[in-house]
Amino acid sequence: MSLNKNYLKSLIKKELSEDIGRGDITTKLTISKEVEVISEIIAQEEQIIAGLETIKTGFKIVDAQTKVKLLAKEGKRVKKGERIAEITGKACSILSGERTVLNFLQRMCGIATLTSKFVKETEGYRCKILDTRKTTPGLRKLEKYAVTVGGGCNHRFGLYDQILIKDTHLKIIPDIKNTLREMRSKTSLKTEVEVASKQELNEVLNEKIDVVMLDNMSVSKLKEAVSLIKKKNKKIKIEVSGNINLKKIRKIAKLGVDFISVGALTHSFKATNLSLKIKEVIR
Repeated sequence: MSLNKNYLKSLIKKELSEDIGRGDITTKLTISKEVEVISEIIAQEEQIIAGLETIKTGFKIVDAQTKVKLLAKEGKRVKKGERIAEITGKACSILSGERTVLNFLQRMCGIATLTSKFVKETEGYRCKILDTRKTTPGLRKLEKYAVTVGGGCNHRFGLYDQILIKDTHLKIIPDIKNTLREMRSKTSLKTEVEVASKQELNEVLNEKIDVVMLDNMSVSKLKEAVSLIKKKNKKIKIEVSGNINLKKIRKIAKLGVDFISVGALTHSFKATNLSLKIKEVIR
């Protein structure tokens, strides 16, 4: 997945407008418009870098004459103290754009860094780490991009691109078997059904679905469910979801599942620590 530059520009412009508003009062009253500086963005902790394009785009939106030199690579792990980028230009422009750029960058690096931890825990097994729709309103594409930078994969982007029958649907649907058969005649979209018990699982195993999601099951229950699926319908892919954490994800991966979806990647990540420092004032 790549970052759409027009999408990124629109997000940054909106946030710059929110932050700068009628103007950067402090900078206007203390810094001459003619002063130029060389500044650096520095990692204050070890992390995976994601969203370098926000540095170039953000500062250029504020002032097209600003020069940005990237010193790190997208998706690479950096250590505390490493320089991420060098920004040269009018001091007032750099100071006005600093917080917006860092806000986006730190969030994306935080998601990529957390994702990489989950991916590392499943090394040696075939399963893929998936994100969910539990994203920050307005930032879904940005956050899902950061997941891929961290080594994860994207689940559906919205309600429009995949069929996913969840527990809330099952409470309303009178007959899941008939519903699935009727639905198949109307769409060719990938179809997934969420189940939370052996009974629900048995109801869908003989139907034409692509993925079955085993939701909120203990590891022992998951083991039974995986065995049943592989015995009855090997064509169905297996996804596990529900309060997945780093302590138990390897135990789940060992079961031979295809996907593990982790909502925490985009709703419980911690933004990383990055800072902008003035390296040199050019008089």
